[in-house]
Amino acid sequence: MRCKFQVVGESRCVVLDTYWQTETGGHTITPLPAAIPCKPGSATLPFFGVEPVIIDEEGREIEGAGKGTLCFKRAWPGISRSILGDHDRFMSTYFSPYPGYFFTGDGARRDADGYYWITGRIDDLMNVSGHLLSTAEIESALVSDNDVVEAAVVAAPHDIKGSFPYAFITLRLGVKLTERKIEDLKLLVRKKIGAIAVPDVIQVAPGLPKTRSGKVTRRILRKIAEGDKAADLGDTTTLIDETVIAHLWSGRSETRTG
Repeated sequence: MRCKFQVVGESRCVVLDTYWQTETGGHTITPLPAAIPCKPGSATLPFFGVEPVIIDEEGREIEGAGKGTLCFKRAWPGISRSILGDHDRFMSTYFSPYPGYFFTGDGARRDADGYYWITGRIDDLMNVSGHLLSTAEIESALVSDNDVVEAAVVAAPHDIKGSFPYAFITLRLGVKLTERKIEDLKLLVRKKIGAIAVPDVIQVAPGLPKTRSGKVTRRILRKIAEGDKAADLGDTTTLIDETVIAHLWSGRSETRTG
C-alpha cells in the first residue's frame, strides 16, 4: 500500500484500504479521504456507529495501542441477523468465542492514534518453536521495504522448530535478490516483529498463484515450500496464470537462505 500511495498516487491519491466482511453488511473500518489523515496499510478508523475492540488471549479488551483478535462491541444496521436455516451455527460461530462480542476471526493491531491494522485471519498462524506467528504480519514487514512489491509467507516443516517462515517475494522491476538484500529484509523483520519471525528462506517469485478474485492460493505455496514435487497441488484451473507454478518450482532450486 505504501508503494501504491507513494509511486502510483504520487503521495497525493489516497488508497482506500477498508475492512469489512459479508457478515458486516458494509465497511466497518474505513478511511474518510480529506476528512481524516490516512496511513498506508491501515484500514484507518471505525465507521459511524461501529465499535471495534481488540481482545487479548485472556478474552479481555485491550485499551490503547495493542494487538489481538478483532471483535465488535455492539450491533449496527448492516450486521447479519442469522444464517438461513441454521441460527444455532450463526450464534456459535460469531458470538460464542467471546460472549458479548461479534467475533470476526481476524487479528488486528491498533496504534497509539487509534488506527486499525488488520494482521490476517487468526487461524492463518504458524507455530515456530512454540511461538504463534501471523503470516500476514511478516508479509507486512517485508513489503515495507520499497523494493518488495508483494510477499506471501507460509509455514514449512522443520525437524526442531516444528515449522519455519518461508517467504515468497516479488521485487520491483530491475531489483535483484542479492545476499545484501536478503540480510536487509531479515533485519527489517527482526526490527518490526522479532528474531523468531525472521524467514529462514526468502524466494523470489515473479508472480504469486492467485485466483481470479485476487486471493493468493497458499496451499500451492506450502507444497512448493515443502519441496514435494510429487504432491497433488489440487485444482489449479482457478488461477489467473497457471504458468507461475513452473516459475516457482524453478525458483525454489535457486533460493538463497542468506
